Order: sequence, then structure tokens, then C-alpha cells
Amino acid sequence: MATPAPAPGGVDGRSGYCEVTRTFRSLRPPVPLPSPDVPLSFPEFAFSLLTSSPLPAHPALLDAATGKALSFPAFLSQVRALAGALRSVVRLGCGDVAFVLVPTRLDVPVLYFALLSFGAVVSPLNPALTADEVARLVALSGASVAFAVSATAAKLPAGLATILLDSDRFRSFLQKQSDGRGEEGLAVVRQSDTAVIQYSSGTTGRVKAAALPHRSFIAMVAGAHALLGKPRHGRERTLLGAPMFHSMGFYFALKGVVLGQTTVVLTDAVARRGVKGVVEAAERWAVTGMTASPPVVVAMAKEQCHQLQALECVVCGGAALPRTAAESFRRRFPNVDLCMGYGSTEAGGISLMISPEECARIGSAGRISENVEVKIVDHVTGKALSVGQEGELLVRGPAVMTGYVGDEEANATSFDSEGWLRTGDLCYIHQDGFLFVVDRLKELIKYKGYQVPPAELELVLQSLPEVIDAAVMPYPHEEAGQIPVALVVRQPGSKVTEAQVMDHVAKRVAPYKKIRKVLFVESIPKSPAGKILRRQLTNHVQAGVVSRM
Repeated sequence: MATPAPAPGGVDGRSGYCEVTRTFRSLRPPVPLPSPDVPLSFPEFAFSLLTSSPLPAHPALLDAATGKALSFPAFLSQVRALAGALRSVVRLGCGDVAFVLVPTRLDVPVLYFALLSFGAVVSPLNPALTADEVARLVALSGASVAFAVSATAAKLPAGLATILLDSDRFRSFLQKQSDGRGEEGLAVVRQSDTAVIQYSSGTTGRVKAAALPHRSFIAMVAGAHALLGKPRHGRERTLLGAPMFHSMGFYFALKGVVLGQTTVVLTDAVARRGVKGVVEAAERWAVTGMTASPPVVVAMAKEQCHQLQALECVVCGGAALPRTAAESFRRRFPNVDLCMGYGSTEAGGISLMISPEECARIGSAGRISENVEVKIVDHVTGKALSVGQEGELLVRGPAVMTGYVGDEEANATSFDSEGWLRTGDLCYIHQDGFLFVVDRLKELIKYKGYQVPPAELELVLQSLPEVIDAAVMPYPHEEAGQIPVALVVRQPGSKVTEAQVMDHVAKRVAPYKKIRKVLFVESIPKSPAGKILRRQLTNHVQAGVVSRM
């Protein structure tokens, strides 16, 4: 195993734990950041890193479906032209919120950089949402303009100024000669200014608008740039599997440009073909890295038709990956690093695996990222906990959001008096500094006073060969308070019974964690990132259990 970097005074060099502050520090070398008082937009900082050496000759962006490419000089030119047009023609300015309801396209990163360069706020949203959902979030964000395509524009509220990316008008903006007002250096943008509004349920169920400052993205890409530690040679190609409206996809779209790497864009034409389309794109374009949600990693482990010889690294996040799936992936692709990470919309990247040695620690989410500080606390008493003790993870660092837009109640419950952000996740940190995420606190099942993590039981269920997928939900019980109920998807042709499933789990967990009922279902609803949509399962559990009583 790689030897951790020397730790600051008072910090254990193995775990990162500081006995004095009762916090955990990153064991990675700190990355210098610009003084927070210096006016600086994210694009200005990003382009300073990119242009510190000659611009790469390879493409900045590549359409996985068509092969259409955008070079780095063309990318910079289009960003500056678009920024100038949006300021001079559309009359957008610093602080204006731009709602982006667009599927993944080659011109989306250009739009992001252009808006950010003069201080406009980017607010991307999943184009699959309904018109009612869109209207609610437009109002929440305070958007004054929207960017859409012909297929999504009808979902926007009437009266909201809208620019279509598939229109001649927008295409003309990309070529417009700048009058100087679009230059990012001429717009005074502070690092503390809001750069992005992204949507999250946070530690409660209702959707909230998280405001992330320019400094958040400056800090994250500065860390990635420092980790790169080698000159660009043109071979690095990353397949962006996460949608660009998602926090992970948004960040990777920005990061690829900063690192001078080619980002292979997974447009809808490829994404609609599922995992087969993803894997074929990875092979066709000889990608060296890719982002993937847990369902994609699971499917890749079973895929036998493509060797992906150029692939070196897969970054997986967004939800828990079953241990059996990680092991299967490593057997299928022994020369590929499966880098698990952990983060959130509100906090950015919190931990990540960055070496083959770290990737071998299956089950963990890697070590704490550079410039990040965390602590584990008892979620009832608030007492700070030590190495190996489970509690709620709190995080502090330059990438953390400034708060939820227009929701002081949520801000008061999300931050403590010292500025620590509560993640709502039950975690512990191993003696070697690896972070393990146990479950969401709000999803814990309370059985006779005991806390039962559904995610732990789901991993046990998925280790049963006859089970394709599973979810564990609470069900009210007069004596116990709640009981764990398993929803199980069987392998085709499997005859595994409820008793066999319950017995499998009972042999592997403490008595209070046992599954009390099993419902066999056809599928488990999940988000694009692989998270179980538990609210959709609630009625199913209620109906399924009642029908058997």
C-alpha cells in the first residue's frame, strides 16, 4: 500500500485523525488556492491553467455518436464569442440566473463556460422532468432566462425568455465577433459569487436549490490539476457517462477542459442504447477513462463482447456499489482501476480513490480529498467520534455550497454553528484513512430502538446468486416500531423463496437486522445515478404487505 503523505502536526499520519480537534484531515498534500479576496471567475482560473502551456492539438470535446470534434482553440473562441453575444445582445449580466433545460450536447460546456465567465449563474436541470416540476424549480431559482432545445422548450413556463441551442440564432452567437464586453477578464466576478444552482433533496425529502460559488469549482479543479502531475500527451480521453445537468457530469465537463483532456460526450443518441451503447463508444474512441453509475458498472462486469484495451480508470459514484459487483468488475477488467468516490451536490468531492493501491480497498469510498476536513459525530448527541466509530459525516472546505437559495430553515439545519455541513450520511473512517459510507440517516429503519441500515441489507441480498437487485424499506409495526421489508428482483427462472432469502440474510447479520418480509418485484426504480427511488417504493410496500395479511 502507498505510504500516506506526511500529516500536519497533531494529525495521525495513518488515519488523518486529529485528537486535539477531533476531526479528520486529508492525508493528501494541500493544494494552493488563490486568495479568496482576489476577484476571479472559475473560467478565468480554468483558462489560466489551460493556457499555462501550449494548447493541446487533440480535441477538447468529441461527440460519441457522430465523431464531430471541437478543438481547444475553437472552444476558447466560441466561449468568448457566446459570452459577448449574451451580454451585448441578450443583455445578461452578473448575477442573472440562466436555467438550462438541455440534454447532453457538444455545445453545453461552451454555454456553461460562457455564462460563468461574466458572472451569470448556471442552473442546469434534468430535461426529463415534467412541466410542473420545471415551473416549480424555475421559480425556486429565480431564473430570468432559459436555454433549451426544441424538444424541451414546451416544458418551460410561459413568459420566460428562452434561447434554443438548436436554433440559427444560438449558432450565430458562437461565431459572433466580440466587441470586448464578453471577455471574462472585463467582468468583475468574485470567488464568493454564486456560479451554479443545482438541485438536491439534501438531508430532507423536498427539493432545494443549492448555491455553489465560483471558489467551489476553482478548488475542485485545482485539486484535479495538481493530481495530474504529468504533461498532456493527447492520449487521455474520458467518456462522460454522467449527464451534464448532474453535479458529477457538470464537474467532469468543466474538469476535462482544464486538464487539457478530450471529453467524449455521450449524447442521447448513444445513451438511449443503454450500457451496450456506452461500452461500444468507449471502445470506438479508445477512451482511457470514464465516469459510470453503479448500474453501468454492474452491467459492464457482465459484458463479454468488448475488451476496452485502452481503458485505465472508471470513476464510479452517485450511489453504493455492491461489493460483489466491484469484485466482478475487477475480475472482468483486471487492468482497470475502479475508482470509487463520494461527494454531494452541496459539498462537492469529499473522497476519492486515486491509485491502484487505494482502488484495491473494495467497499470504501476512498480517502478524504485534498483541502477537505471532515468529522464524524453521534447524530443524537453531536459528540465528535474517533477512528472506526459510526456517526454522521460533517464536512468543511472550499468546495462546500454557500447555502440553499431562499430557504433559511434548511440552511439552519444543514450547517452547525461552526460552519460544518451536515451530510445526513452515516459513515466511519478506517484506521488507514479510508471512508466507508454505511447509509443515509433519514433512511435508517428503527427496529425496537435499534438502527438498521437498508443499504447494508441490500448488499447482503445482492450477494445471493439468485437475486438480480434488491431494496429494503421500512414498514410500520405495532410492537417493533418498524420492520425491514425486502423487495427482491429474482434472476429469470429462479424459484428462490421468501424463506430462503430471509435465511440467507439472517446468517449474515445481527438478529435485529433480519429481514421480516420479502416481496418479489419485477424491478427496483432508480435514478440515472443509480440511487434507489425509495419514495416510489413506499406505496408498493404498503400494498404488498397489507395484501398478505
